[in-house]
Amino acid sequence: MNSSPNTLTQGSIWKKLILFALPVFFGNVFQQLYNTIDSLIVGQYLGDQALAAVSSSGNLIFMFVGFFNGVAMGAGVIIARYFGAQDRDAVEKAIHTDVAFGLCTGVLLTVLGIAFTPSILRWMGTPEDVLPNSISYFRLYFCGAIFTVMYNIFVGILHAMGDSRNPLIYLIISSVVNVILDLVFVAGLHMGVGSAALATTISQGLSALLCCIRMMRLDGPGKLVLRRIRFHLPSLKAIIYFGLPSGIQNSVIGLANVVVQSNINAFGTAAIAGCGAYSKLEGFAFLPITCFAQALATFVGQNLGAHQYDRVKKGAKFGIACSVILAELIGVLFYLFIPNMIALFNGSEEVIRYGVLHSRTVCLFYCLLAFSHCVAGIMRGAGKATVPMFTMLLCWCVLRVSYITVAVRYIPQLQTVSWAYPITWTCSSIIFLVYLLKADWIHTFDRMDEKQMAKH
Repeated sequence: MNSSPNTLTQGSIWKKLILFALPVFFGNVFQQLYNTIDSLIVGQYLGDQALAAVSSSGNLIFMFVGFFNGVAMGAGVIIARYFGAQDRDAVEKAIHTDVAFGLCTGVLLTVLGIAFTPSILRWMGTPEDVLPNSISYFRLYFCGAIFTVMYNIFVGILHAMGDSRNPLIYLIISSVVNVILDLVFVAGLHMGVGSAALATTISQGLSALLCCIRMMRLDGPGKLVLRRIRFHLPSLKAIIYFGLPSGIQNSVIGLANVVVQSNINAFGTAAIAGCGAYSKLEGFAFLPITCFAQALATFVGQNLGAHQYDRVKKGAKFGIACSVILAELIGVLFYLFIPNMIALFNGSEEVIRYGVLHSRTVCLFYCLLAFSHCVAGIMRGAGKATVPMFTMLLCWCVLRVSYITVAVRYIPQLQTVSWAYPITWTCSSIIFLVYLLKADWIHTFDRMDEKQMAKH
């Protein structure tokens, strides 16, 4: 297997990381546009209640989709590692196993989402005036859950092999389609809140199809051949070994954030709409964080596969520094301009007030979130997925839920709920810093190879 121009194991570290991270960044921008455009158009054309229905979608969707996407991260780590080691046969088996896994879990997610959405929304305390629209939106969204899962599977594979440019192109295309369909369904045909989810489903399906076609046309080890899609047991075990901790982490954190959302719901429709509008904007603020975390996972995986240990350390330091600085700059901008940004979604003074209150409580702490995500990406790339899993479960789930349960009882204010995020980000950052400085994580793959050879 010849060295690929997409490999991250050679050349300037900072150039390779930035050139890989930039398309990931812009790709995430367009992906974030899906729900944001839904909210903008719904808020302007259908009013506060419809905006609240769409705005409450993020945490519930993440709780369902996050588990399967987390497991898919395990495949990305494995493929990046084999790609860095130039093991063509192992790359091919891992890719086709990953696609088979995505197809099965996509169907399962569709069934679970459609079946349990009403019960979960009621458990969250969704107001009665918002509930019908929320159920309609979620059920139509989950009808296309397989497209969401498969898109993330395909993008994870392409990223693992160093290709972040083509997924960006496909996201731009699907985002444009999403905007057009939103305007036609909601503003033009007045089809209601559910049609915004339908537009997203169609757009996600298009992006997944384009990624699939790209992989089928590859000439190298990443080529997808439909008749080879099946479970290869050793590859499946490796994917689950690396991905299950991330899947559990995502799902449980999503559950914790659903608890947060249920507490926000208690403050009424205006609070749901205001905080929900901020959450769409927050998604853009988190993009430097997520793109460097993804880039670092791939970079670390490929370079550890190639036994480039000094390169791993230098890349980790550079990626963390870039992400933390960018995240904090964005946090300052949010603090200054958030009232005007919330007003884009809805002009209600009460909606804006709640959104600003929530935003200004958390946005100056984005640097801590960036640090935690980047170290988590490094650990996943190094095959230490259990480290971020336990850290985030402890801080972002157990501590977050415990804090809200106690604090809101004594200080029943929205800002009390908002403080759950900075507090838990601080705790996870401290734990990650100690681990990064003290633990021996860099030779994980060498030891894993020895264990696998002993078994086989």
